[in-house]
Amino acid sequence: MNGREAAQKIFLAGVRSVLPGSLMANIMSLKDQTLFVGGNEIPIGNYENIYVIGAGKASAAMGHYVETILGDRIKGGHIVVKYGHSCKLKRIEVTEAGHPVPDSNGFRATSEIIRIAANASENDLVICLISGGGSALMADLPDDLLPEELYIVNNLLVKCGATIKEINCVRKHLSKIKGGQLARIVMPARLVTLIVSDVVGNLPEVIASGPTVPDPSTFQEALDVIYKYNLADDITTGVMNYLKEGASGIKPETPKPGDLVFDNVLNILAGTIQNALKGAKAEALKLGYKAFIIDDAVQGDVENVSEMIVSTAASFKNNPDIPKPVCLLFGGETTIRVTGEGLGGRNQHLALTAAMRLQNLPGITILAAGTDGNDGNTDAAGAVVDSETVSSALSKNINASNYISEFDSHSFFRKAGGLVITGPTFTNVMDLMVI
Repeated sequence: MNGREAAQKIFLAGVRSVLPGSLMANIMSLKDQTLFVGGNEIPIGNYENIYVIGAGKASAAMGHYVETILGDRIKGGHIVVKYGHSCKLKRIEVTEAGHPVPDSNGFRATSEIIRIAANASENDLVICLISGGGSALMADLPDDLLPEELYIVNNLLVKCGATIKEINCVRKHLSKIKGGQLARIVMPARLVTLIVSDVVGNLPEVIASGPTVPDPSTFQEALDVIYKYNLADDITTGVMNYLKEGASGIKPETPKPGDLVFDNVLNILAGTIQNALKGAKAEALKLGYKAFIIDDAVQGDVENVSEMIVSTAASFKNNPDIPKPVCLLFGGETTIRVTGEGLGGRNQHLALTAAMRLQNLPGITILAAGTDGNDGNTDAAGAVVDSETVSSALSKNINASNYISEFDSHSFFRKAGGLVITGPTFTNVMDLMVI
């Protein structure tokens, strides 16, 4: 087995370890009339109705597990997922919608989620299933604004190089449901939220913009993000005025830590990048590699991360005291400021820039891919490269430098080879880098 084959095998093992079925089985079970969730006991016989709502790439698969546990006890519900990430459920309706830019399906599904949440009484239990992608999929706006204005804001945010924390700070303050506001709508019903993390640090208030979690961010911080990335001139006057009115106290803030709306809310982390890294490490050991988890919180500009990963790989390779073969594992999420019009994503761009740095470093293979099976505006999860990637492509008149400058990494790998294609995985815990 060569390095590329081993890297892909290790990556897929990491993905398998965070599939919703296995994650949910670890934290949820039912015995008689007691639901055990993340170490908590919930006597479901005390509730008249059980509803299931949610949003995210993994949420339909999470809902499937909840249905296998609770069956006909579920009165109804609604989950919104990315196109291609749905599965057929019996008691819970599933809508596919746009991601990373919201669309009309997302708005319709979110309206139904709000309706279910608002109608739940103090005698009801609401189970909320949240995973990566939920911010865009759970699409709504304050009454003052139009959907077209949200499309513009989201499109600018995902391309400007902002971190997911910064993006979601803005999203939370242009919403009636994000930033803990769903908990306010569900009250006085009992609310239990299960969360699969797709953010560095696994901060519940950042994951899918934390619809059931206290929000420490403010309108002013949302404005600061707009100014930091010079987006004010490109965003509509309506959006800017709304954020400014919020910062001056005219619009109500999101509920903060200590707010009474969270007294009857339970938020439980179901899966993280750490689960994926452990699964990948186990597979690497099985394949005979000396395996190290180097970093589970990779973030920052994709070029800087590419340089760091190659430098780390070279250091391990050249250290005679470290037994070979070696597998290095990284997890996290880089940022990329797109200026070209090409096809690609942060993982394919990382892999291609790494390939440029590997030209004089034989014996090193690098794979970068998203655990959700989707990188940027393509159908690939990522790409795998080695020291021969650039020279081999050049022999076919494919110049890697040109594709990097045009942010067209996907086209490069489609022509030169090296794409990692899994299809939708129905999970999302950020990205894995296997070296």
